[in-house]
This record gives sequence, C-alpha cells and structure tokens, in this order.
Amino acid sequence: MSGAAFSVPNLLSLFRMALVPLFVIAITRGAAFEALLVFALAGVTDAVDGFVARFWNQKTALGAYLDPAADKLLLTSAYVTLTIGSVNPALTIPLWVTILVLARDVLIVVAAFSLSMAHGMKSFPPAPIGKLTTVMQVAAVALVLIHLVWPGEPLRTVAAAAIYAVAVLTVVSGLYYVRIVDRRLAEQRAADATGPRS
Repeated sequence: MSGAAFSVPNLLSLFRMALVPLFVIAITRGAAFEALLVFALAGVTDAVDGFVARFWNQKTALGAYLDPAADKLLLTSAYVTLTIGSVNPALTIPLWVTILVLARDVLIVVAAFSLSMAHGMKSFPPAPIGKLTTVMQVAAVALVLIHLVWPGEPLRTVAAAAIYAVAVLTVVSGLYYVRIVDRRLAEQRAADATGPRS
C-alpha cells in the first residue's frame, strides 16, 4: 500500500470526521433535516472514499485505520445523540440498544487487541454477520432521521423495527466474535502444544 498520507480517500475520511460535530450540533438543536443532510453527505463521501481507493489504487496504511475510525465515530455519535438528545421523544433509540451497540464495538476492539498482543495475530477481518450488523445500524439511524423529518406512522413502524433488528443482530454478531476468538485461541494453544520444544 502507498504511504501517501494525503491521498483523496484519506482526506475524505478526515472530512467525514469533521462532519461529526455538525451532526451532533444539529441533533441537539432539534434540526432533524440538517442532521439528515449531514448523515447523507457522510454516506456519500464514504462511498466515494472506497471507490477512489480501489479504482485509482490509493489505498494507504493510514487509510486502513482512518476509514473505519471515521465510520465508527459518526455511527457512535449518532446512536448516543439519538438516545439522549433526540429531536422527537416519540421516536428515540432506546438506551439499552445504544449500550448493546457500544458494548459490541468495545468487545471487538478488546478481542482484536488481545489476540494481537498475546499471539501476534494481526488479522481480524469483519465477518459477514458483522458487516450486516453495521449496515442495519446505519439503516436504523437513517430511518429514524427520515421519520423525524417526515413524521408518520408507517415510517415510525419501519424505523422501530429496524432498531430492534439492530439489537438482535448486535447480540448475534457479538456472540459470533466471541466464538471466533475462542476458536482462534484454542488453535493457537494447540499449535503451541505441538510445536518444537527445546
């Protein structure tokens, strides 16, 4: 991967991070439409970021950290602000769902760090269930914001269903990652036990 720090994808990731305060301010001010625009702009830049990185071969070591960090920062901010500072009390993301989302992220980070430090495992790629969970988390935020801009019972029902789907997928994917970590640790212990001895 190229070492160019100021590639277009990296700049787009930094731009996405800069959108986070604007999103939080919009939610806390009760400006649902502005929050939706910021969230949509972040989604567009994320898509462009990935396309440019792949099509023009502008993948960098820094970008491998910046891109997911920008996504996670925006998503975490969205769940927290839509839990404690929603512009419409009739439809907020429940606190317990946000706790589940944050706890899963912490679990993944701790698991990856532990595997890296204890056994030198550098690869901890996202599983399909993890990617599906992230997609649903993004969709739930988008649906809540859309409902806040254009209130209506059908949209409220769909948004509420998406929130509960997030809860279920978050638990399932969290348990899946626990299983993966346990299996990798068992494989490492078996390899250590059968390895050469001095």
